[in-house]
Amino acid sequence: MVIRLFCAGGMSTSVLVNKMLEAAQKKGKDNMDIAAFSTQEMERIIAQGNVDVALLGPQVGFQLQKAKDICDPAGVPVGIIPAADYGMCNGMNVLKFACKMVKNK
Repeated sequence: MVIRLFCAGGMSTSVLVNKMLEAAQKKGKDNMDIAAFSTQEMERIIAQGNVDVALLGPQVGFQLQKAKDICDPAGVPVGIIPAADYGMCNGMNVLKFACKMVKNK
């Protein structure tokens, strides 16, 4: 599964990415490709294809409509990471959130 996280600069989500990768290993899901980028890179990243789900950091949640305009035509579900899970760097919860979005696609 390919999960892309987007935030203002792509840096603040890097810790969360590591927590998500640790959570994936604990669940035996070694096939996870999780990375963080700036929202300015979203159009390029989604256009490359092969993205299963896009997640926005809560601090850029106001850009959800713009993200949907980019992701919807590509068939990529997009959502805002719950603020509590983001703030606590709860990689397991964010991973579950991403997996649920893909299943509901």
